[in-house]
Amino acid sequence: MPKKGKKAKVPLSDEEQLLLFQQKLLAEEEIAKKKERLLSQFLKDKLAKEERNSALNLNKINTQWRTVLREVKTRELLKDIEILSQTFERVVDCKNSVIKSLAKDLSEAEEQYAHALRSHLHNIDQLLALQRHRLSLLEESYNMELETLTKEFETERKTIIDQHEKEIHYLQDVFMAMEQNYIDVEYESKLEFQSMWDDLKNKNLEEKHFLRMQLENMVEYLWKRFQDALKNYTDATDDRKIAFETLKVKDEKSSKEIEAQMKKIQKLQDSISVLKGKILVHSRESEDQNQYIRNDKELVLVQLRKLKAQRTLARGVSQENLVKLTLESNSTLKTLRKIVDKGEKILKLAEICRKFETEEEKVLPFYSSILTLEEQEEIEENNPEELTEELAKVMVDYVGMDNFWKRYNKVKLEQLSLQRRKAQLIEINRKLRVMLKQYLDGISVSDEVLSQLNPLFIVNHRSNLPQPLSTPIAQPGGKKPPATYNIIEAAHVISHTL
Repeated sequence: MPKKGKKAKVPLSDEEQLLLFQQKLLAEEEIAKKKERLLSQFLKDKLAKEERNSALNLNKINTQWRTVLREVKTRELLKDIEILSQTFERVVDCKNSVIKSLAKDLSEAEEQYAHALRSHLHNIDQLLALQRHRLSLLEESYNMELETLTKEFETERKTIIDQHEKEIHYLQDVFMAMEQNYIDVEYESKLEFQSMWDDLKNKNLEEKHFLRMQLENMVEYLWKRFQDALKNYTDATDDRKIAFETLKVKDEKSSKEIEAQMKKIQKLQDSISVLKGKILVHSRESEDQNQYIRNDKELVLVQLRKLKAQRTLARGVSQENLVKLTLESNSTLKTLRKIVDKGEKILKLAEICRKFETEEEKVLPFYSSILTLEEQEEIEENNPEELTEELAKVMVDYVGMDNFWKRYNKVKLEQLSLQRRKAQLIEINRKLRVMLKQYLDGISVSDEVLSQLNPLFIVNHRSNLPQPLSTPIAQPGGKKPPATYNIIEAAHVISHTL
């Protein structure tokens, strides 16, 4: 038997080679992905470990740094507390001095207020006493006139009442007579009306019987026609019939109401005509009496007008006096309110100004006089004034204002000094601005600088300054004219020579 040899390799087709190549690529990709996963896991673990270590180290550093900062902060706070305690003691001393000065000012202001209040109350008491005395006099005169007027009024009232009672009795008699006459006339008219009504009733009954016979025949004939038409009509208008019946009921009610109202109107017209006749009779009789009463009334009105005129004059005089008094009191109240408002305004301004006071002004608010005894004597000699009683009283009232005027004059002097200092600083600032402008014009080149005179600007060894004339000008007093020199910068000369 022949020996078995090695099997020969079968050549692969293109498709099989392509499949093998794809399998190799897939295996390589899986191996690369596994490596990437392992590497990323390793890096993540390492990063987490580093983060834990860094957080631990950061906590250690923060704890040590906090201890250091606490020590430094405690030292700073101790220093601040010492400084604040010193400033607080100093501020407390200043406040105590201010409180003492304010208490003194308050006591002085309370004394001034009490003095002004006492004087005001004294004046008001005097005014009230005068007004009470005047009112008592006016009341006495008013009571006397009132008694006289009441007496006259009572007498006239009695006479008028008596006359009125007589006239009332007379009118009652007339009324009774007229009423009896009216009753008689009414009875006769009723008898005549009854007889006429019976005659008319009989005639109407006869005519009614005759007409009834005729109408019954006509009604029977018309009833038949009406029934036929009614059937046709009811068939056509059932709905309208219902509406008609409702309207018919309403019409009957309204007709009954109209008849009742007409009867009432007729009765009222009859009563009105009767009352008009009575009114005419009574008006004729009462015209004479009214004329007599009118004449008496005119006389009474004339007397009443005279009394009213007297009363209005008295009232006008008292009203004018009362108006004068109220105007004067209002003017005094307004002036006092203005004074109080002015004082409150001054106090508010003083409180605002205290915020801007220095420590020296808070401790010593009132400075002593700077003038010496000799200077004060010279001022008194230059302004000699004799003290009178009135001037002494006025000076006593204004003694409390000395401290105020001292502080006011001090502020005024400081204001004037600051104004002068401001003017000086403005002048210095102006001069400095001029010098700065000259310097900037000298070191800069622009159209404005070229158009003006500038000793530093030189072109071709020439300046734009005006050259002096060759002829010397005679100076007063035989002095020589000042020599003029052209100044050229060294930097310019060196730039042209090099």
